[in-house]
Amino acid sequence: MPIVSISLNDEILSELDKLQSSMGFSGRSEAIRAGIRTFVSEEKQKADLSGNIHAILLVVHNDEFDHIVSGITHNFEDLITTHLHSKIDKEKCMELFVINGDAEKVSTITKDFQRNKNMDTVKLVAL
Repeated sequence: MPIVSISLNDEILSELDKLQSSMGFSGRSEAIRAGIRTFVSEEKQKADLSGNIHAILLVVHNDEFDHIVSGITHNFEDLITTHLHSKIDKEKCMELFVINGDAEKVSTITKDFQRNKNMDTVKLVAL
């Protein structure tokens, strides 16, 4: 099996170690492989979307990055039918977007959030 090196910050490494222990993975590599398999599966499902779709997009981030969320959402105002912003912890915010529109544009807004390293969680649920 080829070896691939990655860099992780202390917070992500700590979370990885907790997952490894709680889920019973034999090591960090096995936990990372499981995460990658899940990511690949989710991306394949999104790639199969076409036409006009309804979806929910969930984004979690630190409140200091509200301006980034605003910047991305302004580019997709035609897709977003509802936007809820909620403080979920001292510094964490949750954004919930109800989206209706072209699957390709829904994919683009999702990827814009996913590519931004300041977003903690980005999850798309197509309905």
